[in-house]
Order: sequence, then structure tokens, then C-alpha cells
Amino acid sequence: METNSQWIDIDTADGKFGAYLSLPRGGKGPGIVLIQEIFGVNQHIRNVADQYAADGYVVLAPDLFWREGARIELGYDEANWKRAVELKQATDTTRAVQDIAATLKVLRGLDGVSGNKVASLGYCFGGLLSYHAAASGLVDAAVAYYGGGIQNALERAAEVKVPVLMHFGARDDHIPGDAVKSIAEAFDDNEQVEIHVYDNAEHGFNCNHRSSYNQRAAAEAHGNSLVFLSEQL
Repeated sequence: METNSQWIDIDTADGKFGAYLSLPRGGKGPGIVLIQEIFGVNQHIRNVADQYAADGYVVLAPDLFWREGARIELGYDEANWKRAVELKQATDTTRAVQDIAATLKVLRGLDGVSGNKVASLGYCFGGLLSYHAAASGLVDAAVAYYGGGIQNALERAAEVKVPVLMHFGARDDHIPGDAVKSIAEAFDDNEQVEIHVYDNAEHGFNCNHRSSYNQRAAAEAHGNSLVFLSEQL
């Protein structure tokens, strides 16, 4: 996969944090702010950034745990899971959305993105934040993979005025079927919101570093995301 990637700095009123930038061949295209899981901007998230860059997008993945420590990267064993949950609990959602807004400002200002539309794309905790980015009007479109907690933030459903694509696993033990049903009902009248549920897929089905990886669901969801992004951006 021929991509050009590097870490860049994002300046905010609170301080400076890093973001992983991956450029497509030719260096130009619509922008994606890629929002991490609770494991940081780890190898998996960087691989996803490079994958979407190879698909023609300028991708920027902010390090949202920077207040706890720069570039924290976690794996998926029990000790790392415990640390990941602690980091998520220490992360204020409002501040994380502000960091995403700062990242988007930098992304929109890049030469390769200038004049193009931008989307948010997030996984797990990042899926919830992608939803908030859409509700806050920060992006032109949003994709949320197994966005845990969206069902608890449906008071914002009416604020969503941009196209949103959500992916859920039918066997996700973190996001029960009732939660997905309540999300679907909240957006019943909104034709811009599309929800896909993948058979036999568990939480984290897109991550090939995890035991819950489901190659078929990951391929289908990636295909659906690419079609959605090409239509919206």
C-alpha cells in the first residue's frame, strides 16, 4: 500500500497534541478525520488511516488521550483493556469533540483537502464521537462503527443534519440489540441516516488484531463505507 504518512501537531488553547496524517497517492482528496477506539492511535488505527488513504482520502487521526500522555498505544489483552477503559473514563466527551473540531480545522486547511468535503469516521468510542461530530455540524458526513453510547445520546438525534452511516454487529455484547433498535427508531424519519447490522459480527469486528475480527463483516462494512463516502464527499 503506497501511502505517505507522518505525525503532525494540532494546536489548541489547552496545548498541543499529535495527529497521524496519511496522504493518498497524488496527495489530494476529500478529508477524513479518523477517530480512535479506546486503545489510542495504535497500529490498527494507523493501518485503517493508510487503507483509506489508499482509497483516495486525506486522513488525519488525532491522539485524543494526549492529556493523559502523548501517543498512548494499547493492545487488546486484559491489562491493556483495563488501561483503555480507565483512559476512556478520564476523557471528557465535550473536550474530545473540541479536539476533533481543532483537528478538522487543520484537515480542512491542508493543501490536498482545500475545497473538498470532510467526513468523520470512528470506531467504538470513536463511533460515538463521530456521531457527536455530525450532531455538532462539524463534518459533511459521518461514519460510526459500533458506536458504544449513541443510544444514550439520542437527545441529539434532531441535531443531525448531515448524512450518517452506522455499522453494528448482530452479536455485539457491548451494544445490545435493544440499543440498536432505539437508535434506528430515533432516526426513523431521517432518510440521511443509514444503519447496517452484520450477522455473526461481534464488537470490534473490523479490527484484524482482535479475536472478534470478522473478515466478511469487515469487508462488507468497508465497501458500504466507501460507497457512502464517495456519494457524500
